[in-house]
Amino acid sequence: MQAFAETCERVAATPKKLQKIAHVSDYFNLTSVDAAAISAVFFSGRPFPVWEGATLNVGGALLWRIVEELSGKSEGELGASYRRHGDLGAVAGEVLPAIARDDLRVVQIQQVFREISSARGPVAKSQMVRDLLSRVSPLEAKYVIKIMTGDLRIGLKESLVEDAIAKAYGANLKQVQRANMLLGDIGETLRLAAKGKLAEARMRLFHPLGFMLASPAANAEEALSYFENALVEDKYDGIRAQAHCSADEVRIFSRTRDDMTESFPELPDALLGLPQNAILDGEIVAWSYLEDETGGSGRAQPFSALQQRLGRKKVSEKLMQQVPVVYLAFDILYAGEELLLDRTLSERSRILDGALKNIRRPNSTQRPGQATFDFPAEISVPEARVLRAPVFLASTPAELDQLFEAAQARGNEGLMIKDPQSSYTPGRRGKSWLKLKRELATLDVVVTAVEYGHGKRIGVLSDYTFAVWDGDRLVNIGKAYSGLTDAEITEMTKWFLEHSLEDQGMRLLVEPKIVLEVAFNNMMKSDRHNSGYALRFPRIARLRPDKLPEDADRIERVRQIFDAQQRT
Repeated sequence: MQAFAETCERVAATPKKLQKIAHVSDYFNLTSVDAAAISAVFFSGRPFPVWEGATLNVGGALLWRIVEELSGKSEGELGASYRRHGDLGAVAGEVLPAIARDDLRVVQIQQVFREISSARGPVAKSQMVRDLLSRVSPLEAKYVIKIMTGDLRIGLKESLVEDAIAKAYGANLKQVQRANMLLGDIGETLRLAAKGKLAEARMRLFHPLGFMLASPAANAEEALSYFENALVEDKYDGIRAQAHCSADEVRIFSRTRDDMTESFPELPDALLGLPQNAILDGEIVAWSYLEDETGGSGRAQPFSALQQRLGRKKVSEKLMQQVPVVYLAFDILYAGEELLLDRTLSERSRILDGALKNIRRPNSTQRPGQATFDFPAEISVPEARVLRAPVFLASTPAELDQLFEAAQARGNEGLMIKDPQSSYTPGRRGKSWLKLKRELATLDVVVTAVEYGHGKRIGVLSDYTFAVWDGDRLVNIGKAYSGLTDAEITEMTKWFLEHSLEDQGMRLLVEPKIVLEVAFNNMMKSDRHNSGYALRFPRIARLRPDKLPEDADRIERVRQIFDAQQRT
């Protein structure tokens, strides 16, 4: 583990990607394949391979208490160290005493991680973590904690680890990337690369692939400047979801690659019956089956309705009846034994239509300007849980504008505009998929600190300080206290108390893991926050549990909004 930690230090010390890759590649060449495979997972900032779905369930507050106990430092001393580094792992590396330690290997470290993962209750987990940190050097502890919290913060993305594998074992980089995508296990990918057997990698269901992302378009004219004869769908206000379907099992994953099947127990049965194994891309939306004013039999409901269903491990029949949901499928990534990412969107659409024939109960009417659904009379409407997202064609700005107005009339956010010749590019945000929305500016931000409220909110953490990314660091840009319901504030108070990093009395520094969407009237330059900007009248539009902290906006987006504001 010491060699791993020293390599991480060298990687962190250089801003050059090629040098980072070289450091990791050299490490792989100097260690056994078994140790290198586990290290590849660790270099990716995870204790376990993605496909396993295993978690440690060890929060920042617990780690903070253990570091405080083992270091003998006061809360104030730890707080000062955290303010210097902004990272609990770095704090541990600075404050833990340098005494004789065991020479633990990365294989042993992962075995301890597995024991912590399977342990029940915070007391058992706490003892295991304490024992582990007491057996390693301060430098090793620094990176053990970083792996446990899921972020090495050394400028080493998983894509660079793929580069290092290719370099170390003389493999083709595209084959490395494809094998890792198919397997969901960068360690197993390394093993195949070392044996020269990357071509033997086969798709492993039930680990989420990266989601293709869309870029914003300012207007219809800009959208059609990138490609002609666009395929157009409504932009629904729901949760992006990837459905992995086999003959006898269905699991549903969020954009953050979390398994959220339990939150929507009515959907797996509805997705069974596909003629072959498949991975679908779509949106889960709250749905009203009541006939709407346009004559259609149902429509998507606002995100606020869906929020009642999020994050629940047990969902009652009553809640399922009160807030019914549907899965709106709009793409297919895998069918049978074929990965379809390189097929065009037009081809994938035809394959999706064919795959849904066995499970699609409703018939979608694709009349221009009316993306609602009519159900056959013999089908009980609540049974229609899986719908094919209606698709329209548009080749002129006028046609797009007409579709946009119709989508908003249905209560949807706007439009998704897609190039029919585009392949599916996981995790990338290009110009093949565009989103068109007309709304006030919003930012996706990460909560960095919380404060206790006043009046009726005494005793709950209701005032949130939030930040955007500036390179690899978070910089604060605002503070908001309105927008969430009392129930949401109560739930988030519990989470923040369990994930606090420093107690400053009325204010807590917290693990930067919660993403919010915030709206605001305008933006100004200000030295109040370390971003150099401040938001005027910020308010919380909604929690974004479907996004990871790294998905939050960057300072470049802030500057774009500010510059555009200055021109208007």
